[in-house]
Amino acid sequence: MSEKPETDVCAVYRGWMMKPDQYKDFFARLAQRHIHLLTTPEMYERMHLFPMIYPQIQEDTARIMTFPLYERIDVEQLKRSFRRFMVKDYVKSVKGTEFPSFFDETITQEAFDRWMEVFYHYRANLLTGGICIKEFLPLKHYAGKTNEYRVFYFQHEILSICRNSLQPDTVPEVPKGLALKWKDLDSVFYTVDYVELEDGTWKIIETGDGSVSGLSDGQEARSFFRALAICGIQDCR
Repeated sequence: MSEKPETDVCAVYRGWMMKPDQYKDFFARLAQRHIHLLTTPEMYERMHLFPMIYPQIQEDTARIMTFPLYERIDVEQLKRSFRRFMVKDYVKSVKGTEFPSFFDETITQEAFDRWMEVFYHYRANLLTGGICIKEFLPLKHYAGKTNEYRVFYFQHEILSICRNSLQPDTVPEVPKGLALKWKDLDSVFYTVDYVELEDGTWKIIETGDGSVSGLSDGQEARSFFRALAICGIQDCR
């Protein structure tokens, strides 16, 4: 930005993901230019790093265990805790690679150690926080697609609810009561992803900061930003 506002303004960021320390620096630099982001660094970190928000939402999400980066993880401990489990860092998995979507009781320590080397290779300098081991949930499928919905929340109101896995438009929608239940988390702009399980119940599978969470496939961007503008921005200084 070559020019800065003459008076203080509030703003919402929509762009690429940053690590929490990068966002904190970004937030401070904009403030020096009289631009005050609605989402504070503390809000960003809380919603962007899943283990940070987990204690608040654990009744409606899969169980997790966390470990420091590069620490050898005892796979027998994991197998005692989970029938099946998946591996992420505090933000992302390596979905779309040869890395297994889940592990079960057949995995050995030696094999798991090798797979963790693969995980670290793919995440590389994008590694964030630590390692998050998540219980692998039995997901409901329709025409080969899971039934996932992404809900954007803005200033503790639902901004949008959209299908998030290209599933048919005839499938059940996330229960409105569940979506409303989580509109008051400790941030002003965030996302929660919900998924239907095989037994017809629903769970939270992910959270995100609204600044960097992507729109759902097929979501109309113009409508999204129009809704954001209509909601308006309250004073963030």
